[in-house]
Amino acid sequence: ATQIRSNLFGVVYVLDEPSAGLHPADTEALVTALDRLKASGNTLFVVEHELDVIRHADWIVDVGPAGGELGGRILYSGPPAGLAHVAASQTRRHLFDHPPIPDRRPRAPSGWLRLAGVTRNNLHDLDVAFPLGLCTSVTGVSGSGKSSLVSQALVELVSAQLGHALPADDDDADDLERTATVPVGGHITEGIEAIKRLVVVDQKPIGRTPRSNLATYTGLFDHVRKLFASTKEARARRYDAGRFSFNVAKGRCGHCEGEGFVFVEMLFLPSVYAPCPVCHGARYDAKTLEIAYRGKTIADVLGLTVDAAWEFFADEPNVHRALELLREVGLGYLRLGQPATELSGGEAQRIKLATELQRVQRGNTLYVLDEPTTGLHPSDVERLVAQLDRLVDAGNTVIIVEHDMRVVAGSDWVIDIGPGAGEEGGRVLAAGTPEKIAHVARSRTAPYLARFLDDARVTQRKAS
Repeated sequence: ATQIRSNLFGVVYVLDEPSAGLHPADTEALVTALDRLKASGNTLFVVEHELDVIRHADWIVDVGPAGGELGGRILYSGPPAGLAHVAASQTRRHLFDHPPIPDRRPRAPSGWLRLAGVTRNNLHDLDVAFPLGLCTSVTGVSGSGKSSLVSQALVELVSAQLGHALPADDDDADDLERTATVPVGGHITEGIEAIKRLVVVDQKPIGRTPRSNLATYTGLFDHVRKLFASTKEARARRYDAGRFSFNVAKGRCGHCEGEGFVFVEMLFLPSVYAPCPVCHGARYDAKTLEIAYRGKTIADVLGLTVDAAWEFFADEPNVHRALELLREVGLGYLRLGQPATELSGGEAQRIKLATELQRVQRGNTLYVLDEPTTGLHPSDVERLVAQLDRLVDAGNTVIIVEHDMRVVAGSDWVIDIGPGAGEEGGRVLAAGTPEKIAHVARSRTAPYLARFLDDARVTQRKAS
């Protein structure tokens, strides 16, 4: 808004996913603002996953075809219509073909989790009911009170009943960015006895240092270290699994202490990290690297992508299953030893989801996700929806705060909050199936959901 009023021209604007976290109605306002900047004689470069923004572009540069080592190529550069002829493009399929909603039988709730008198931010004495054993999307324009209801009030009330500690705030947040903790008003009147566990799957980092990585967080590295310790040479040297941990002094490089790099302080330039001159980034000492499992050292294994490791450990069920789940959530391109500090919020969230899927599912767990599709390509959203369905099929309850109509349309139940933002919101406008919400006249979500459902039906008719 500030830039529009500035009346500047000849400026190059670079925007990285400006629609992240926006309701479709807010995205329309964003596109209008971008049009005004362009009309003033400016140039805009936008990194974007939102299909409505992509359709509005004058020129598309599509990078792919996949992520990580399987990406990095320019698949197409030109007007939007030309992308329809690029078969290798994942974006093309969603932009022009409108993939249908998965066809499955309607699921009935096993009960209801009822909250009464919820008061928080713009929520005032609100009563709301969440179906148990289903996937529920909570929708509404930005600022309508969705996160206040789900990520704050619901999480705090359920945590208090279960005796769980609340998730800690970001320790790195600036003091000015912190908000004072306000006790939530309200109480649970029904359904808490059906919930045994609460899991908040957010986009916070899985670790704050390079020592934490995909392999250590998911637990699969424990199995890998045991495999190396079970080799003939390791047993002869009496190496245990701890020898193959870069967090233990036994087998890690003594110079960098298992970091793989060293901090180099510069006098007149910014300090930098450089590969360790002793282990050259391998993290381990020479003796440890003499042990090989099927021709690969422990450092070689950490350098494998999830896809490559899935093939390499095909005969090891414990490792193979964990890798299979990581591939199913679309993370096959990540390296096992990729530091947590290099992972995006969306990647961190999918790693957490895959870790949950590894657990023996006994049901009765409440999963809460706040805008899990932020930063995800539509093809990744498809994978996310499939994994959430698996959690529900295992007898769990999933509640999502979401703007993506693909996720909303694939939910069993929708609760629409609104009608506006701030004090103009904070009320439950409607609750029901996606088909029901699509016809609610007062809902600002309804027209976008109705359009998505209509497009999905057209695609299904063509397919049949």
